Amino acid sequence: MPVAQAEPLSQYEPISGRQVIQSAFPEVTRFEPREGNRAIQELYADDELKGYAYQSLDFVQTPAYSGKPLNAMVVLDTEGTIRFAKVIHHDEPILLVGIPESKMHAFTDQYTGLKADQRVTVGGTSTERKIAVDGLSGATVTVMVINEVIMRTAHRVGVELGLVEGSGTKRPPTAEVIKDGFVPRTWEELTGDGSIRRMLLSKGQVDDSFKGTEAEGVEIAAPGERDEPLIDLYATYLDTPVIGRNLLGEKQYDWLMSELKEGEQAIAVMANGEYSFKGSGYVRGGIFDRVQIRQYGDTFNFRDLDFFRLSDVYAAGMPSFKEMAIFIIRQQHNFDPGAPWTLELTVKRQTGPLDSEFQVFPLEFQLPDQYYTRAEPVLTEEEWLESQPLWVQVWYQRQFQVIVLGIGIGVLLLILFFQDWLVKKPKITRWIRHAFLTYTLFFIGWYALGQLSIVNVLAFVHSLVSGFTWETFLIDPIIFVLWAAVAGIVLLWGRAVYCGWLCPFGALQELINEIARFLKIPQYTVPWPIHERLWALKYIILLVLFGVSLDSLATAEKMAEIEPFKTAITLHFDRSWPFVTYALLLLVVNIFTRKVFCRYMCPLGAALALPTKLRVFDWLKRRKECGNPCQLCAKECEVQAIHPDGTINYQECHYCLDCQMTYFDDHKCPPLIVKRRGKRRGHNAPGHPEGIPVVQVT
Repeated sequence: MPVAQAEPLSQYEPISGRQVIQSAFPEVTRFEPREGNRAIQELYADDELKGYAYQSLDFVQTPAYSGKPLNAMVVLDTEGTIRFAKVIHHDEPILLVGIPESKMHAFTDQYTGLKADQRVTVGGTSTERKIAVDGLSGATVTVMVINEVIMRTAHRVGVELGLVEGSGTKRPPTAEVIKDGFVPRTWEELTGDGSIRRMLLSKGQVDDSFKGTEAEGVEIAAPGERDEPLIDLYATYLDTPVIGRNLLGEKQYDWLMSELKEGEQAIAVMANGEYSFKGSGYVRGGIFDRVQIRQYGDTFNFRDLDFFRLSDVYAAGMPSFKEMAIFIIRQQHNFDPGAPWTLELTVKRQTGPLDSEFQVFPLEFQLPDQYYTRAEPVLTEEEWLESQPLWVQVWYQRQFQVIVLGIGIGVLLLILFFQDWLVKKPKITRWIRHAFLTYTLFFIGWYALGQLSIVNVLAFVHSLVSGFTWETFLIDPIIFVLWAAVAGIVLLWGRAVYCGWLCPFGALQELINEIARFLKIPQYTVPWPIHERLWALKYIILLVLFGVSLDSLATAEKMAEIEPFKTAITLHFDRSWPFVTYALLLLVVNIFTRKVFCRYMCPLGAALALPTKLRVFDWLKRRKECGNPCQLCAKECEVQAIHPDGTINYQECHYCLDCQMTYFDDHKCPPLIVKRRGKRRGHNAPGHPEGIPVVQVT
């Protein structure tokens, strides 16, 4: 089948799918869907099978940072090695507008040459048990999802194709057989609870199994004999006394247990019918070539030294059998009595003097739970982590960042709860504030990449409509913890605390402006009438973004680039010049007028301001004289959040606490100055027309 006419191409991303296959195997001339799983494509160079290709979305739908799954095409060779892997579709905002696609492809190029069953982690150091690949700065969560998608699907497909072993073959601790607690059981009871398992093969079943082979039609049963049993086979495990003692009798059971060496175990096989499970190998004194045991993917046969004749049986109600045997499982086979095992019966049909065809029929056995105990598996830290969901792995790897962020939020809460005591010491307050802003910028922002965005808000709103899942929001622990903290802060204190203390870009602006003031750079105050009207701009931007997101969330995410957060914080200014120029322009303007973007353009600030009216606390104190006649706090407020009438607009406040430091300063607050002077002179303000009466508003 020529590549151009291959059926699955319509499922692939245009061009990208072919490019991935051609990059892996340039010599491939055709590919065909695999029989039994059309999601896997078999790749051929003429008639030679070269490998397999598939799309990850057909096997896993792990949500990425955007809340939507990404799709990767992976190509495996016939040895289970990844020849090429490439993301062919994603909705990640950081990659849609931000990090170049070339960097993502450079990341996935690291998977070339890795085996499908290897453990791969993003970051860290390679060891004997794992391979570490380099991450992608600014897109940590996204590349962790890519790693999860590529390696999980490669292992799953590799197991299905028989190229690598399944994780289910890993052995738990070996079960311990319970050797006491004997109770009498009849044959019917032992077969009824699964202590003894049965396989009945009719002649017709066996004849049908050879159809399509060279043995079709050889030694077939007559039409009237097809329903007759070829073999009626029973198997059981003898070491547990409830089975062994009931079946063998006390004397024979004790003898058998005395014959077994350390690590050896015994099973019983019994059968009726024309076909013998012992086979010709037994006659020659060699291997029993018609039966073998399979467990954990391993198989072993029995030799004549492993065989004891079983003649006397004692289970009440037991039928008579044509042949019976006890087989000893030797220590070297590492047999686990509590794990499922299979007795495989081989039926052979001779097709020529030296040629024959074989069919294998399995009798599956699982020892009932009441006959054994098993210790809990002891997992290493890495093994435990492998078994956890992706979001748990991410939280585990970023636990240091989460702990430090939690400590920072705890410190901020202490500042808020003890703010009245703190603001009475202005120098200490300013030092603490500048230190916290530095922590916010360098740790939360540039190190932990904890910059919230309006994109998070839009994604959350859409998830409520399309289907909310906790896993989507837990995938980035820093963002999740910040949003959890912001949700509580907004309800308790309003938008002000996040914008003034926890926003990395806001911290960057404020620290730059503080340096500018220290250098005596002139500051410009926007006239109140203009300033008041510019407030509306960020709400208009928010409404536009929300409206666009109703039609296309991807388009809204691109338009959300009005936020310079991705450029200045997430990508550390490592971006194309238009984005860097825009971010730097906002910072330059901020040198002369504090936090212009935050006050007038930030859609995230607008979104957080809307629920601010629901806040529980109003801890910023005011006096009756504030605004009439005193305007000191209004003039000193760097974000102009205090109205001329003296009231604080909590929707615009950034909770810098400057007004509170003035409020408690009896050398700066005019009403307190009058009160202090009046007490010193023995007078009060009403007798002195040059003073302002002191009346505290509760």
